[in-house]
Amino acid sequence: MSEKPVAAKAEKLTAVKGMNDILPPDSARWEWLEDKVRSLMGLYAYRNIRTPIVESTALFVRGTGETTDIVEKEMYSFEDKLNGEPLTLRPENTPGVVRAAIEHNLTYDGGKRLYYMGPMFRHERPQRGRYRQFYQLGAEALGFAGPEVDVELMLLVHQLFANLGLRNVRVELNSLGVSAERQAHRAALITYFSQHLEQLDAEAQRRLHSNPLRILDTKNPAMQALVQGAPQLLNYLGDASLKHFDTVKTLLTACGVNWTVNPRLVRGLDYYSHTVFEFITDELGAQGALCGGGRYDGLFELLGGRPTPAVGWGMGLERVLELIKEQGRVEAAPTPDVYAVIPDASALPITLQTLQILRAAGVKVQMHAGLADSPGSMKSQFKKADGSGANYALIFGKDELTQNAVTVKALRDGIGAQSSRSLADIAAWAPTLQSRT
Repeated sequence: MSEKPVAAKAEKLTAVKGMNDILPPDSARWEWLEDKVRSLMGLYAYRNIRTPIVESTALFVRGTGETTDIVEKEMYSFEDKLNGEPLTLRPENTPGVVRAAIEHNLTYDGGKRLYYMGPMFRHERPQRGRYRQFYQLGAEALGFAGPEVDVELMLLVHQLFANLGLRNVRVELNSLGVSAERQAHRAALITYFSQHLEQLDAEAQRRLHSNPLRILDTKNPAMQALVQGAPQLLNYLGDASLKHFDTVKTLLTACGVNWTVNPRLVRGLDYYSHTVFEFITDELGAQGALCGGGRYDGLFELLGGRPTPAVGWGMGLERVLELIKEQGRVEAAPTPDVYAVIPDASALPITLQTLQILRAAGVKVQMHAGLADSPGSMKSQFKKADGSGANYALIFGKDELTQNAVTVKALRDGIGAQSSRSLADIAAWAPTLQSRT
């Protein structure tokens, strides 16, 4: 008689590296942050937009830049099995928002203020505050040309950080002017760096003629002195660009926002213009850029739309939450107002009816579970009630239900105090169970 084969143990499956589960109670911090964002966006009249996670690869080649690290090295791209179309998991969302605005003619009746929150994807080395799936908050003002809208977007970030209780975040600004001014600066950079080829690393040499502005972003310590001596774009700006930039600085100062000009703050794509900015902290090591933005007046036309001024920013939510944690602010996880203690399964019908009425009145309720298998002693149920963080225990005992009542027992303030409440009059006493926070 042959032996029955032993089934092989199934391989343990885990999340993809750099793509993390967000579990309770940590997910409560995300909900808290998202609630803060939604409330503030409403105050500034920004409305939510939700675009697909998967877009045509061509959108990012054009909208993010063919010579950027994102497009060259970091995108999750694949071919649609049905029709062979090249598709990409979005590495950022500004191109998707502009694509949607063009496709649906969003600005036909005037400018639009939009915001989004959602996952983005980049294939890079995971590290603190930098993941392969990360969550980005962004705001985009489409169809507005004035410097006051650049400032409004920065005030929105500044106010959000204030509402979150964040400290020691600085604002850095620069101006990229207009295309002709950037082209003159680009030519000067090529000439300058060509005179110092021996000091350029391989990456800088590769970018010298395709995207010399990106050389200014180098993190190579050996090139910092060379970069510091490079021509500055501010010296190539004309009167109109300088006026735009001066207005931005004046309005920020008038609103109490401190700023510094960083002439090395650039964007390597020609559709950017005028204001660029970053909000930076020194408390997260290399991942100190919390938010980056700027004006991209040329992107609509590049993606096939009519010329449309636009400005916006993007913010990594993981980094913001890391800074909140680093600065010692800890948001308490949400807890129920009431824990329902149920000595016997026969009480379940009236218990469930009562709890639904309480929830409809706004009371957060957690019910003891597992009665069908093992109801557990009253002592163990009270232990779970206390561990839940609830302010009160509702006891659905046989004696109470005989009198059409429940017992309310305090678990926090006035601990141990208890009273009987009529089930016929729930609406009158339900508000007394609600948390005041």
